[in-house]
Amino acid sequence: MKLTVVGGGSTYTPELVDGFARLRDTLPVEDLVLMDPAQDRLDLVGGLARRILARQGHPGRVTTTTDLDAAVDGADAVLLQLRVGGQAAREQDETWPLECGCVGQETTGAGGLAKALRTVPVVLGIADRVRRANPDAWIIDFTNPVGIVTRALLRAGHKAVGLCNVAIGLQRKFAALLGVAPADLHLDHVGLNHLTWETGVRLGGPEGEDVLPALLASHGDTIAADLRLPRALLDTLGVVPSYYLRYYYAHDAVVGELRTKPSRAAEVAAMERRLLAMYADPALDEKPDLLARRGGAYYSEAAVDLAAALLGGEGAPYQVVNTYNRGTLPFLPDDAVIEVQAAVGPKGASPLAVSPPDPLYAGLMAGVTAYEDLALEAALHGGRDRVFRALLSHPLVGQYAQAEQLTDRLIAHNREHLTWA
Repeated sequence: MKLTVVGGGSTYTPELVDGFARLRDTLPVEDLVLMDPAQDRLDLVGGLARRILARQGHPGRVTTTTDLDAAVDGADAVLLQLRVGGQAAREQDETWPLECGCVGQETTGAGGLAKALRTVPVVLGIADRVRRANPDAWIIDFTNPVGIVTRALLRAGHKAVGLCNVAIGLQRKFAALLGVAPADLHLDHVGLNHLTWETGVRLGGPEGEDVLPALLASHGDTIAADLRLPRALLDTLGVVPSYYLRYYYAHDAVVGELRTKPSRAAEVAAMERRLLAMYADPALDEKPDLLARRGGAYYSEAAVDLAAALLGGEGAPYQVVNTYNRGTLPFLPDDAVIEVQAAVGPKGASPLAVSPPDPLYAGLMAGVTAYEDLALEAALHGGRDRVFRALLSHPLVGQYAQAEQLTDRLIAHNREHLTWA
């Protein structure tokens, strides 16, 4: 089996490789290709990847290349984990929205739109080359904003599934609180990428006992502290929102916080410099503890399960993925991309049935879905008016004056990545 990672020079990659090494029986990777335009990062990450496999006795071969066509030739699956513009662009995404009184964040709001505009055309170009190299290859997208990027891939007819680590992270946290194995917990996870709610936590599978009420009663304070939301809000909701919902439920407080501290992009950039220095050490043959603070926890386990299931292996039968709605949430279009539990196999992902969401969540899902539709149109066709319409529609913007200001700033900060600007 050949698996290619586009964006293989990312500091995330050793997390992924560690998963491939530990879970070799689930996903027997023989050829792992790390592709990245940055040769210097590839040299460091590739060297560590080989040492991780060797330490764990994995027989697979690691190849590094800056040649995309060579990387995807004959690949059974291609994982996308790229960042167009790097951390410098992320720093901007997290900064200029604050000047307009809006959240500065890399995947949602105005910053998320900027990332989508930079990313969608690049990802579609990569996907076209994957399809030419091997029409049967699966594309697994971990590149944010996952919902919009996955929708672009699916609309273009690519064999693609979107992946996020929020659900698996919550599953692991809940399992630890309950003292059970993660595999014993099934989450009733519903929403859009980075806009999700856990409406049930079931023991043993989709039809198992729902222990969410007991979980909130016994561990609500701990969960609320992790989410940085009031315990009273969780009690009122009766569900567990993802931590990205804090940008909506506490928008003004978050803006105030972000204006008084260094950006997350600056923190990550400093962390990446330290990680790359560690990766250069020829004695290092395991992922360093610092990597856990970089983000992407459990990404490797989710990616292994997903790739294995898509390729006909022993991946978990039910997984949280991003895929077409297809009537699962009847208040959304069939071609909206939702993030829910799905049955995954060689034919793709089929969402499981979900209970009708509370209007409190359904309304926000519908609003953000409309934004994502406008955002994708802006990413595909460009134009100031399309950017403005997407921003005006976003629940985190929604005001004419702010949308005007944000539109001008977005275009000014991203001209080098926007062919139409």
